[in-house]
Amino acid sequence: MRGLNVFLWPVMNVFLLCNVECYSQSELASGIRAVAHSASIPVLKGRAENPVLRLAISIPDGKTFQSTNLHCSLNNFKDVEKINVFNTGAEPFSTTNLITYFQPTSTVFNIPVSLDLQPGIRFLWLSIVLKNDASVNKKIELRCQQITDGKGNKIAVIQQKGNNAKYTGVAIRNAGDNGVNTYRIPGLVQTNKGTLIGVYDVRYNNSSDLPGYIDLGMSRSTDSGRSWQPMKVIMRMGGPNDNSGVGDPSILFDETTKTIWVAALWSKGNHSIAGSIGGLSPDSTGQWLLTKSTDDGNTWSEPMNITAQIKDPAWKLFFQGPGKGIMMHDGKLVFPAQYWDAKNIPYSTIVYSDDHGNTWKGKMAGPKSNTTESQIIETAPGVLMLNMRDNRGNYRSVATSANMGQSWTEHPSSYNALVDPVCMGSLIKARVMVKGKMKDVLFFSNPATKSGRYNMTIKASLDMGETWSNANELLIDERQCYGYSCLTKIDDHTIGILYEGVRDLYFVKVPVSDLIR
Repeated sequence: MRGLNVFLWPVMNVFLLCNVECYSQSELASGIRAVAHSASIPVLKGRAENPVLRLAISIPDGKTFQSTNLHCSLNNFKDVEKINVFNTGAEPFSTTNLITYFQPTSTVFNIPVSLDLQPGIRFLWLSIVLKNDASVNKKIELRCQQITDGKGNKIAVIQQKGNNAKYTGVAIRNAGDNGVNTYRIPGLVQTNKGTLIGVYDVRYNNSSDLPGYIDLGMSRSTDSGRSWQPMKVIMRMGGPNDNSGVGDPSILFDETTKTIWVAALWSKGNHSIAGSIGGLSPDSTGQWLLTKSTDDGNTWSEPMNITAQIKDPAWKLFFQGPGKGIMMHDGKLVFPAQYWDAKNIPYSTIVYSDDHGNTWKGKMAGPKSNTTESQIIETAPGVLMLNMRDNRGNYRSVATSANMGQSWTEHPSSYNALVDPVCMGSLIKARVMVKGKMKDVLFFSNPATKSGRYNMTIKASLDMGETWSNANELLIDERQCYGYSCLTKIDDHTIGILYEGVRDLYFVKVPVSDLIR
């Protein structure tokens, strides 16, 4: 269901978080207690619901509780269209029982809520809906301090420890928009004009990977992500009935020619990972396609097929690592890539151009087997770092090359520093302001778990990836998700992330000072 997200937190001992001194006199007399949990999620424009605050009300056996008002505060009420209140009964959030909504006009207010709650632990959810013109630069903090019962008694709400201030952002694509089942595989760059270009899979019929009816979509923002123009399809290689499609985009910006390049995999019929058998023909293997824009993303070229230039015919399949590529200090354009060799074993590698995209070079062996989706950065002039999804699980693998992928050296952080649940991750190098000084910093994002895709997190490294301190990481979204993401620098003080929810794509801006404290 569009707009529905499920949250699950353990409730055992949830009411043992404070000593008895935390409770009001009415609580002590009645035994009724209330605890607020603030969900670690952003508040997104374009979402029907952003359930940010859960109230768990504990009612002893033999007691009932009649509530009349929730006493709340909200720091940024002018950007809020309304607050919806749901009585879910059990813990997971759902939209099935909306009991009231409220339009705040001040920072402190009462929400009238008439409920007759029976014994047990009962759950209320407060969900924010943003205005269409809301800012994406301000945080929102919603709190509930007290609940008034039918006799006028005030029950103090215990505030669980956590960060109540939420980032704001935009759901640039929701499942169902334009009749599309699923949006996946984000790529994101910023041009010299400050325009943000997001690319992604448009999966019309279901959430499955290629082969299938999939186009390449693009969204564009000229106001630093506050609003996004209507989606534009920039590459189409199939139709609803022929099982052909194009997807898994990777994007880069050539700062010299001001050209935006997007790479994508064309599967003519069943010629993606499972169906490719080698060679160069689209009838036997997936094809590496490029499209470009020379006018800041307004128009795009017809697809260009560079498979014959870059693929070893013995490989089963060769295509880009989704996300983004880079421009090196000397002007070379580099895309991360992946191939399945003659034995059907995958490797991460690269593709590059030393003439601004007129010709491309590939066929380089990868540094490590059983690696696939990767991201590339230049740590020092001429030195590339490849950060790889590793099918062994648990961690990312990392390798460096000083000769454009002709040979690779395993990095000390490889398979021990960055936890990963076998998923795509994003890595960028950005020159940003750190404690009053400009500094080159690596930023990495992924679901920061070893198992399961949830806890979308951004991390920063101040020493070119030698170490990744827990002090420099930030949880963006704790919910389950499809897990892919793409980072870009917005300005000297801000990083942007475009990431997957479940069939949706979300954009959030994060201050560098929140990451590096």
